[in-house]
Amino acid sequence: MSERILMPLDGSKTGEAALPYVNGLISRLAPGEAVEITLLHVITNITRNIRYQGGGMISVPCNEDELAQMTDEANKYLLSVGEQLSNKQITLMYKIAVNQNPAEAIIEAEKESNANLVTMATHGRSGISRFTLGSIAEKVMRGGNLPVLMVRASTD
Repeated sequence: MSERILMPLDGSKTGEAALPYVNGLISRLAPGEAVEITLLHVITNITRNIRYQGGGMISVPCNEDELAQMTDEANKYLLSVGEQLSNKQITLMYKIAVNQNPAEAIIEAEKESNANLVTMATHGRSGISRFTLGSIAEKVMRGGNLPVLMVRASTD
């Protein structure tokens, strides 16, 4: 049986906290088994604010060139992160989604990748910051249909 893991990444070192755990888990829990990992990056900044004459701001969608540049940067990022997964039994897949709601995009990618597990880092927010900023990891855990391995990023 082949395992399929979806690993959402937000482009930060904090978001990459689950990488060493996944490497270790595969070595210990699935020795000799093929594991497919889909690295997912969600582009959420699909609008930009423009100041117009009179001092106001208006939000406009990014044009195709800007979106292509963001996609290219995300692809380079995912390729560099993929190099950190050194296990020989891993097959890497890369997915870039465009959605202002990252939790929604991750849940959609669960279905598309036919994953068995979602592995992601959590910032470990609590209290007011969690209430105001929300928790993408929690939304994925509650809204998705797969088990979610959450790794709390160190606060060093």
